Amino acid sequence: MAVSAEYRAYIEDLVAPLGHITSRRMFGGLGVFYRGLMFALILRDELHFKVDDINRPDYEAEGMAPFSYERKGKRATLGSYWTVPVDVLDNEDELLIWAGAASEAALRADAAKPKGKSKRT
Repeated sequence: MAVSAEYRAYIEDLVAPLGHITSRRMFGGLGVFYRGLMFALILRDELHFKVDDINRPDYEAEGMAPFSYERKGKRATLGSYWTVPVDVLDNEDELLIWAGAASEAALRADAAKPKGKSKRT
């Protein structure tokens, strides 16, 4: 599930205008963070953004699906991260809008956690 250096740099450049962006290797891929909260996941050079009830309909309208993987012969789904549509990836302005919505989903998820469990910086 490795992420190529080229793809990592490409995505980091595209989402940099959001500000406060960091990334680190995780799950054999790369987690991308906004203000210390993970809002994107890159695996196998494929971008997945954080979703919730507010932005999920955009992914559904594009026919996208949640991130899934196989482990020990079983398919597992990570429903809070959905694959970003190719046409969005091809449009830098649109990608930034979707990245903003994903970062807002991460902020909402963090705000919904009980006090003391926030990782915000």
